[in-house]
Amino acid sequence: MKLFFCSFVLVASCLAQTAAPSAGKQKILWQKLEASIQEVDAKLDGVMGVAIEDLTSGDHFFLHEDEVFAQASSIKITVLANLYLQAQEGKLKLLDPYTVQSSDLVPDSDIMGGLTPGVTRLTLRDLATMMVAVSDNSATNVLIDRVGMQNVNVMLDSLGLTHTRLRRKMMDLQAAKEGRENISTPREMMTLLDAIYRGKVLNKQSTAEFFQMLSTNKDSWIPRDLPADLKVANKPGELEAVRNDSGIVFVEGRPYVICVMTSFLRNERDGEEAISKISLDAWRMFDRLSRATEYGRVVSPGNGAR
Repeated sequence: MKLFFCSFVLVASCLAQTAAPSAGKQKILWQKLEASIQEVDAKLDGVMGVAIEDLTSGDHFFLHEDEVFAQASSIKITVLANLYLQAQEGKLKLLDPYTVQSSDLVPDSDIMGGLTPGVTRLTLRDLATMMVAVSDNSATNVLIDRVGMQNVNVMLDSLGLTHTRLRRKMMDLQAAKEGRENISTPREMMTLLDAIYRGKVLNKQSTAEFFQMLSTNKDSWIPRDLPADLKVANKPGELEAVRNDSGIVFVEGRPYVICVMTSFLRNERDGEEAISKISLDAWRMFDRLSRATEYGRVVSPGNGAR
């Protein structure tokens, strides 16, 4: 027994020594990413919060992660999640019909505004596509009415997301002036996306459809400088002095959540560029991790060993 125990300790020690280089080198990469993000934050004339999670290892990076930010159109992630949840529970069907009404039309509705009220018929799934792909505000408001604002918040409460709230429809300026803004934090939006990814909110089929739907919007800041064929399921948001983007980047073998929120921006373009810079730096790290050996040798397709 003593001989077996000694052999076990020796093997365990060797395995630990073998694994150590990988853990140490990855920690250094995370430290370099942190330094890069800190530099972006220092140069930004505004307030920024960041949450990044490695969905493979569970490692995180946080910056002002619990600060509450106005979400603008990024809150539509919660509406989409609740729509799929209610469809899964049989409370509604994605193919339920809706006839366009002139009373539903609000500004920034690029598709709905061009349809014929009283004539054009759509499905709830059509509306969801419009809400995500072109951020159509009228389509979003119809879906909010259909799923119920309170039901969205009950879903968020069930996940412990007490600082993420849907409190008004799109373009409701009076509600915004009264402080009823749609809000979240970088950590909570990361937690929501993590929960959906891991099947804690939707079943396998609904989860796949949710992320496929959320992958239709490419005109945004997280995917802007990333490879065109990379799947990115995200939803940006913008208001005066506010720029946000939250989503999952599906790097093969190393997917990750990234949520970047900015406010009090002196120059909104700077906020957009800050999000894209952080996104690119994060992707460069995760891409290398996805293709590297434990010793940091990156193996690209078509490259043989030397």
